[in-house]
Amino acid sequence: MHVRVLGEFAVTRSGVEMTPSAPKLRQVFALLAVEMNRAVRTDQLIEELWEDRPPLSAVTTLQTYIYQLRKLLCWSEAAVGPAAAACDGVALRTTPGGYVLRLPEDALDSVRFERGVSAGREQLAAGRFEQAAGTLRQALELWTGRAFGAVSPGPLLHAQLVRLEEMRKLALDHRIEADLRLGRHIDLIGELTTLVAQQPTHEGFQAKLMLGLYRAGRRAEALQAYQRARTALSDELGLEPSAELRRLHQAMLAADPSLDAPPQVPGTVRPAARHRRPPNQLPMVAGQLLGRERQLDDVCRALAGHGRATPAVALAVGAPGSGKSAFAVHVAHRVRACYPDGVLFAALQRPDGSVVPAAEVLGGFLRALGLSHGREGACPEEAQAAFRAWTAHRRLLVVLDDVVDAQQISALLPGPGSAVVAVGRRMLWHPAVVVTARTGPLGEEACHGMLAGALGADRLAADGDRLGELVTLSGGLPMPLQTAANLLQLRPHWPVAKLLAAASGDVRRIPPAAVGAPGLADSVARSVRLLPGAGQAAFRTVAGAAEPFVSVARAAQLLEVDEAQAELLLEDLVEYQLAEAEDVGGVLRYSVRPPIRGIAASLAAPAAGVPLRRRLPVAPSGDGSAPLELAPTAAGWA
Repeated sequence: MHVRVLGEFAVTRSGVEMTPSAPKLRQVFALLAVEMNRAVRTDQLIEELWEDRPPLSAVTTLQTYIYQLRKLLCWSEAAVGPAAAACDGVALRTTPGGYVLRLPEDALDSVRFERGVSAGREQLAAGRFEQAAGTLRQALELWTGRAFGAVSPGPLLHAQLVRLEEMRKLALDHRIEADLRLGRHIDLIGELTTLVAQQPTHEGFQAKLMLGLYRAGRRAEALQAYQRARTALSDELGLEPSAELRRLHQAMLAADPSLDAPPQVPGTVRPAARHRRPPNQLPMVAGQLLGRERQLDDVCRALAGHGRATPAVALAVGAPGSGKSAFAVHVAHRVRACYPDGVLFAALQRPDGSVVPAAEVLGGFLRALGLSHGREGACPEEAQAAFRAWTAHRRLLVVLDDVVDAQQISALLPGPGSAVVAVGRRMLWHPAVVVTARTGPLGEEACHGMLAGALGADRLAADGDRLGELVTLSGGLPMPLQTAANLLQLRPHWPVAKLLAAASGDVRRIPPAAVGAPGLADSVARSVRLLPGAGQAAFRTVAGAAEPFVSVARAAQLLEVDEAQAELLLEDLVEYQLAEAEDVGGVLRYSVRPPIRGIAASLAAPAAGVPLRRRLPVAPSGDGSAPLELAPTAAGWA
């Protein structure tokens, strides 16, 4: 059994994750886990769950949570005899005044992390720098995100979170110290620059960046780094640099030979090149994936195969807000163990809707892999050749979000042993695609499960009669449903009825819980921007029609074009996942989902005078995908 604390909180047994979905159930489990094999008092658990405002039924509710944990995770009251073998020696026992979770000593990744940090510090103190760097690096690799992930910590878990995060910083500081002692200063500059940008008042990281730059022969930049550190300390804390940082600065001004890099042993390979960590750019998993379990299994099975002569591409495609990006990230986390040479991630569309050139993405990939061809100004063909040569005999996973055409996949395709998970804003065809998952709207059961996971069963029970209206408002799309759940978490005093009244049937009126969080309107706008001007005008017209479904004949009337042109425009909307088509008695009818219909009217209209005509396709493009449309746009002919 394995309990993951240093990232998205999860428990795995026999290869199956069984993490509770209800927030307070996860809190109870997390606190019992980090205090494993030690009794946790009832009053401590109550304080963790409700702080200074426990309900009158707190003890009874806590007992219910303990019962649910035992039932969900198949834990017994006491693990002895045959029960111990069945439960891997795990037991959730009741003690006088509390509970104790019995776990094997190595079940928690946080325990293994602390042991690794302790061993690495001892090796560093003993001058065994190579061993220390390796031990500390392995300990830090256990972290996959923020401690406890999406668990909302109360006062006791928060204290544990702070302790673990401080230990993480200390371990990172010691690991960088060991690498500096080994002469790896050049390879550390990029990492230290990022750390200093994230934590500008951390003087330990500032000092190490200065030293790395100085040893790399970049003395002026090292002195500039000191001035930036001094400014940050003054502006944010009102402090002058520490005595150690000032001494380092003076030593650099005096070109003190004690700052020089340690000599390399002749004839040896530089350790940094030999032990370079595979890149892992994969975003964290956000919550559970509900309603798509079968699709997830199918895609993972297709990508986990070995011995392919060509790279495998899995395509996830769906309407705006359908959760296709989240699906792809879940897939990548599931199969990344099959690709030991790293995971690369890139979004191919910017927040403003503009497309990121494939050459720019490829340059970022090469820099992440440590290849010199990632430098600015490199020839695109040379960069592509270097990328495919590097991946020719390796297994790399590439995740491409917001793919808008098949040429992007071709340009970023790795070698034959690797794989790509692509997220499409439109239907795509590419010869390397081995499986396609369409992320349609979630069923009612999955929607209720998402709300239960975010808000808890107790709160949903009080608003059960209005949940159906909330699901209808979202159209079964995970993004607006999650936005509503996040807002209800932020405002626990709101009943669902108040949220529905504030929305008044329009998902745009549900504000995101955090500034800058993506919304359905933004996602729809980014898909619409990909359409030619004629397609954008057709989308607004069809979405604004009084009837929920339109035939080709009716669309021709609305768009004032002939039926052949109307059908082409409607099929464009289906291809770009902005409309759906269904065959009713041999007649195709087209519709736009209600949440998206409401957004269409708010989008900027295309340039005046743009004709609703679209050029007929004459031949497939070289990679087999549909040709790019030659149609008028606001900027002219594209």
